Amino acid sequence: RWVGPVAIEERRLLRRARGPVLDIGCGPGRHAAHLRRHGIRALGIDVSHGAVSVARRRGALAIRRSIFDALPSERRWRTALLLDGNIGIGGDPGALLSRVADILSADGVLLAEFDAPGTGHRRRTVRVCSSRGVGPAFAWATVGIDAGPLLAEASGFRLRRAWCDGGRWFAELNALDRRPPACGPTS
Repeated sequence: RWVGPVAIEERRLLRRARGPVLDIGCGPGRHAAHLRRHGIRALGIDVSHGAVSVARRRGALAIRRSIFDALPSERRWRTALLLDGNIGIGGDPGALLSRVADILSADGVLLAEFDAPGTGHRRRTVRVCSSRGVGPAFAWATVGIDAGPLLAEASGFRLRRAWCDGGRWFAELNALDRRPPACGPTS
């Protein structure tokens, strides 16, 4: 699925995206390229040089960057994507969602994919295995959709809607405006 075409349930989800869109952990760029082909400004980010190269060949605008690094257009992204298990990036979904909340616009939305209900929240160390060998270990997490509301609230979001489509669990989370109030003269 990761290198294949955009699945029908993903196309339905992507109809909710409002540009500009940040595709976090874009991998081969299928979501960012799909949005771009449909006239929606989208940028994919990924820490893998190889993934970014593939994304660009697919027609996505993509850069090699971690979500935890400085990003272009911070506070101006209207939609962020965390699909294909990317809620697990860094092994700490709370820190990840807090960072996403910080880079979204005041009316920003996160479209995220979760694991099935009952999965809970687990952190582990994983490795990518391919025909080229086994990669270095890195932290990853899984989060069941039933853990979504509490995680969202603790991270600067409100879970607006959750649903199952094509056997996959998705959620739309609205960013809460966490900017400090404007200072001004008091009366």
